[in-house]
Amino acid sequence: MRLHIVLRYIGVVLLLNAAFLFISATISFFNGDSALFPLGYTCLISALFGVFPFIFVPSTEEITNKEGFTIVVSSWLLSCLIGMIPYVLWGGEFTVTNAWFESVSGFTTTGSSILTDIEALPKGLLFWRSATHWIGGVGIIIFVLSVLPSMGKVGMVLYRAETSSPLAATNFRYRTTKTLQIIMFIYVGLTALETLALMLCGMNLFDAINHSFATIATGGFSTKNLSIAYYRSAPAEIVIMGFMILSGINFGLLFVTFMGNIWALFRSTIVRFYLVALFSGVALTVFNIHGTVFAGWMESLRYAAFQVISIGTSTGFATTDTTIWPPFSQLLILFFTLQGACSGSTSGGIKADRSVLLWHAIRKRIKKVEHPRAVVKAKIDTVVIDEDVLEAGLLYILLYLGIVFVSSLIICGMGIDIMTAFSASAATMGGVGPGFGLVGSAGNFSQIPELGKWVLTGDMLLGRLEIFGLLLFFLLKKWK
Repeated sequence: MRLHIVLRYIGVVLLLNAAFLFISATISFFNGDSALFPLGYTCLISALFGVFPFIFVPSTEEITNKEGFTIVVSSWLLSCLIGMIPYVLWGGEFTVTNAWFESVSGFTTTGSSILTDIEALPKGLLFWRSATHWIGGVGIIIFVLSVLPSMGKVGMVLYRAETSSPLAATNFRYRTTKTLQIIMFIYVGLTALETLALMLCGMNLFDAINHSFATIATGGFSTKNLSIAYYRSAPAEIVIMGFMILSGINFGLLFVTFMGNIWALFRSTIVRFYLVALFSGVALTVFNIHGTVFAGWMESLRYAAFQVISIGTSTGFATTDTTIWPPFSQLLILFFTLQGACSGSTSGGIKADRSVLLWHAIRKRIKKVEHPRAVVKAKIDTVVIDEDVLEAGLLYILLYLGIVFVSSLIICGMGIDIMTAFSASAATMGGVGPGFGLVGSAGNFSQIPELGKWVLTGDMLLGRLEIFGLLLFFLLKKWK
């Protein structure tokens, strides 16, 4: 493996981070806040470490899969390390552990926070916090490929290493260059549209941009301690719900839909499953919380819809405290915490695609039992699913749940109650943000022991890099 080539492309990622750090420092400068030095200093470090390999290491037309894989995983880890520096330098609630937790949570679009007073952060730091969501939401390497679209075969290798949709063949039939253009067009377009819509709902420009960053990245960081509940605005909640749903759908299908083929969206089995699951969850939650938590039907619908959609898309915004909801509603929310939305979106979790794969695997097994000699093929829409894809999807689900269980066990061993431990593990693994108990929608992760925070950041990275990505990174020496 050619280390200098790896460093060259990691350098581009560091330059990308430096650009957003510069914007954040500029905001601090014009507001005269205390984050100017932490952001400016980190910007300088990121720029220097990024520019030298980019300038002095010659470009290449080809890289190996091993090199591409190393670039992708190293870029995520180094971005998280760079991202924590402004927090540590600023101080406040940010110990080294807390800064690492907040940075990883930002870049992996988890949205879990250790902060007990978000509004105490200066504007520049708040913007950087939201920017980490936006950088990580679409994928750090996809950002780089968009900046350097002429990377040719290098881009192909990096793109394959960055994306790991279990049903990529059924969702995206474009060449890599076209795919990148589509993803960035949708990503930037949705962000701009939501910013405008939130301003029309009464938010100021700064809050609108920050919440749009968090929504489209399905992250969940807010500029307010009470999250979206602070605004007490039904129109703003409706706008955010709409964009959360859109952000949970495969961007390729969104592009085709926006180009005029609206039926392409509803012909997708995965999208239909995703939408039916969300709206069924909303309906069941409404009936469960009506009369027990909220008196009126409209009030029940307003809060149930927002919370189920927020968790079901792995965004994690909050408008109410779900820890006081009945157990039935809490279990529903835990289901959506584990599942997430569609592959090819910015959502985390197991993904609706794999839930559909699981259902088809069960149907296939039943048919094989009924007709042992029959040749049974699993098919989604018009695409026959290979046995390897089916097996990989089922293995992923099993491994995913196993990691959540082990993490819960470790955190329970630190004296944390079982609901907090399990929901925290599931929420961080799925990139959701809030859980229940101490880490509920009205709480935060500050009471989790330091070792527990490191375990949970491990879950965040495992979930964002689709488990195998991070595990294989530590086995590079065994690659042939």
